Amino acid sequence: MTSIEANKAVVERLFADDLSEPDRAAAARAADQIVAPEFVDHTNPPELKHGLESHKTIVALFRTSFPDMRWTIEDVVAEGDRVVARTTMRGTHRGEFFGIAPTGREVVYPGIHILRLAGGKVAEHWGSNDDLGLMRQLGALGEPAMA
Repeated sequence: MTSIEANKAVVERLFADDLSEPDRAAAARAADQIVAPEFVDHTNPPELKHGLESHKTIVALFRTSFPDMRWTIEDVVAEGDRVVARTTMRGTHRGEFFGIAPTGREVVYPGIHILRLAGGKVAEHWGSNDDLGLMRQLGALGEPAMA
């Protein structure tokens, strides 16, 4: 397996065995294998940008809010130490999410993620998700007015 293929396999495990795994203990064990201890997530809130434990905290926050969340990789491209994944998260809003009370609504949350790998683990992440669309789906924002 080339290093590019190996990097893609690590990213696929991240979305399947860590982010989509409903068993929190199993997800945490997977994260230990997949995410570097010095991990930096440029997408997270400032207090959760650095380290493996911060990664686990944000995953637990999403899992509490969307207990049935499943991440699907729609496309993946890799070159050198970077893997880019176009993803879709689907889940049901059953727990508080950044102050938004549970709505019971099913959501679809697309995004693009750039991951840098080092030593066979995810070391860095940049991402752009459809946060505005998610907030609309949760009823936190009204629909835009048509001109």
